[in-house]
Amino acid sequence: MLLEANPKRASMLAVMYGAFCYAVGVAGLAYCIFFLLGAVVPTAVDDPATMPLGWALAVDLGLILGWGVQHSAMARPPFKQWLARYVPAYCERVTYCLASGVTLAAVCLLWQPIAGSIWQIASEPWAMVITAAGLSGWVLLLAATFAIDHFELFGMAQVIRAFLGRPEPESKFVERFVYRIVRHPIQTGVLIGVWVTPHMTASHLLFAAMMTLYIYVGLHFEERALLREFGGAYADYMRRVPKLIPGASLANLWAARKA
Repeated sequence: MLLEANPKRASMLAVMYGAFCYAVGVAGLAYCIFFLLGAVVPTAVDDPATMPLGWALAVDLGLILGWGVQHSAMARPPFKQWLARYVPAYCERVTYCLASGVTLAAVCLLWQPIAGSIWQIASEPWAMVITAAGLSGWVLLLAATFAIDHFELFGMAQVIRAFLGRPEPESKFVERFVYRIVRHPIQTGVLIGVWVTPHMTASHLLFAAMMTLYIYVGLHFEERALLREFGGAYADYMRRVPKLIPGASLANLWAARKA
């Protein structure tokens, strides 16, 4: 690599690069949230249809497929090995964050709305309640990232450790906060955010359905990787805690608190 002769300068540039990637990743997620809410950003999932149905479906499915392929392929070891030829290992996660933010923003910017309404809550007070419930999903997503180390998840912790000359900590399996209720609260938050809405249009339904399909497929491969990494500890966790929907784990936690 070009900066191998000056590791300190390389790690400083990595922090700057990491900050840029982090900002793009967060901006992509924020754009998606506002895109679904139909506020602030110039495009919305419920915008009027401007393209014939067949073409709109082809574009939208292609966009979600492209985002899904990027999101999953970059998390696989073969891609990480290829990427290591071009960027330091401590920049791998922030690069993933950058690509995910760009592709998610592209989905929202290029989305082709589809005409049709599935349901609409006419009562304004109830619409506000349901909107707040949907927003709680995005709050859950954010809370879950901080429960496991927000900056580690987005890659900033890795580049900062490299800059400070600190070694990477050993990977350990721990259960914290909402992870005691569901195994994948980030994805639970996404599901709440995309499905709980006072106005479900056909366009929104397609977006929500495709995201849901990706989540279930993606988690299948993620859990296989976690089993390989943590073995019996994660297998036991899978037996005790549901994947996405809180159930017996909530009752167990309540019983433990009362005991």
